[in-house]
Amino acid sequence: MIVTPDINPVLSVRNLEVSFPSEAGRVDAVRGVDFDLYPGRTLAIVGESGSGKSVTSMAVMGLLPDYATVSGSVTFGNRELLDLDDRQMSEIRGRELGMIFQDPLASLTPIFTVGRQVVEALQIHQSLDRKVAWKRAV
Repeated sequence: MIVTPDINPVLSVRNLEVSFPSEAGRVDAVRGVDFDLYPGRTLAIVGESGSGKSVTSMAVMGLLPDYATVSGSVTFGNRELLDLDDRQMSEIRGRELGMIFQDPLASLTPIFTVGRQVVEALQIHQSLDRKVAWKRAV
């Protein structure tokens, strides 16, 4: 881990644990994950298929199903994200915090132009009218 003195991380994850119920009992998908993301830095989460990368990211974004059990700490700025409900997280997602999904069905679709899809996201997350959203997208 790179420690940057006098600079606080934008995102800090501590002892993140995620589990899911199953017919065979509890499945511990993520166990004790820690990382910090500093301003101006890039963070890559790498690992084998099934190692918990997507579940970790979905937990940070508050996008896991209700039956998932999430514990630990996810701090964004001075805000503990795990304490927020879905409505509160929706105010942050897309405006302050975003994720690029690896699932091709959740990505850009070839049916619509990239511009149209970016404008739609801006309108949803920032309550912009179409003209303003289009200018910002361009």
